[in-house]
Amino acid sequence: MPLMFGMYGGIVAPSPRDRQARLATFAVFFVQGLTFATLLTQVAALQGKHRLDEGELTLLLLVVPVIAGVGSVLAGTLAARYGSRWILRAVQPLACVAVALCGFAPNVPLLIGSLVLFGIGLGGVDAGMNMQGTTVERRYARPVMTSFHALWSAAAVIGAGWASVAADAGLDLGPTFTAAMIPGIAISLVASRWLCTPAEEHVEPTLESTAATVETAGRFPWGPILPLCLAMAFLYVGDASISNFGSVYFDKIMLSEAWLVPWALGAYQAATFLVRVGGDVAVRRFGPVAIVRAGAAVATLGFLAIVTAPGEALAIAGFALTGVGLSVIAPQSFSAAGRLDPAGTGIAIARVNMFNYVGFIVGAALVGGIADAADMRVAFIAPLVLAAAIVFLARGFAARPR
Repeated sequence: MPLMFGMYGGIVAPSPRDRQARLATFAVFFVQGLTFATLLTQVAALQGKHRLDEGELTLLLLVVPVIAGVGSVLAGTLAARYGSRWILRAVQPLACVAVALCGFAPNVPLLIGSLVLFGIGLGGVDAGMNMQGTTVERRYARPVMTSFHALWSAAAVIGAGWASVAADAGLDLGPTFTAAMIPGIAISLVASRWLCTPAEEHVEPTLESTAATVETAGRFPWGPILPLCLAMAFLYVGDASISNFGSVYFDKIMLSEAWLVPWALGAYQAATFLVRVGGDVAVRRFGPVAIVRAGAAVATLGFLAIVTAPGEALAIAGFALTGVGLSVIAPQSFSAAGRLDPAGTGIAIARVNMFNYVGFIVGAALVGGIADAADMRVAFIAPLVLAAAIVFLARGFAARPR
């Protein structure tokens, strides 16, 4: 077995158990990407089914990140004591079931109830899977986080592809969602058996150190993670604008055919996947600061293309270019948060992840509000400006030795 030089110093050879945990974490990321894309590629279809205007759609979309933020905070608190494995085993199947219920919901109140369940599952899984990812990265002692997010993106592309096929075949939303979620539940339940245990996840797993960590959780310093939190929020304003309104943009601005509408998110996630495949190698070569700064600049150009696109071809190119730029920021945010939390408590990751939903809330409200007042094309100027701001936050991603 070849030995590997770790980014934190020292020589590390991953054990068979490390590889097993990495594969299980890959599976969790895959199911989360599939779940997310299955629902969000059909926002325009849900809007049409329930006859929602832009303002009503915006309010409805705010339900998910608000509840997900609560779920993420709870997951961070529980993971510090019990580990993230048990959280994922409980909430990921819940998120899958909630997506299927969204498809079958006959009216807006039941749709809101299903979105609340989805939000709880989404928040818990987002926090838990990134805790598992940083644990695996610590055990490998080299960057591997971007590869997990790459598989998330690959699953999202599969979800977008399935949405396109189902729309072209005229399938109802309920069967469309359920067909994707049944294998998702099965994969999640099998993979949860091999995720990192609390003893493997927490560097100091003794009863005394765990209790001390919980008691001092409220005093975990905010200063070092604040640039990561802001970058995560700005990133997810952009991500939310594409995930929530990309299909609406193609439907209302480009007047696209039904089969093409899901490919706003599909092009974004496909480009995200391709970049993330080699992302860990790039981080090892150039460092996280340079990668994040370059990504933010490319994302800004992508949003500019969306705002100015005269037709579908350039619009799809803009969504893809935005995916290229934004793809590296989230995994590097979680990696940096993990380095700031050497005890492996998950507190820093849960806090950074919470700003994921802050960004989604702001993104849904800001972009949806501008679209309601002007139009969807003008609304994409807001994430353009915030993507540019990440360039100046990149210094906060500097690698810190353990």
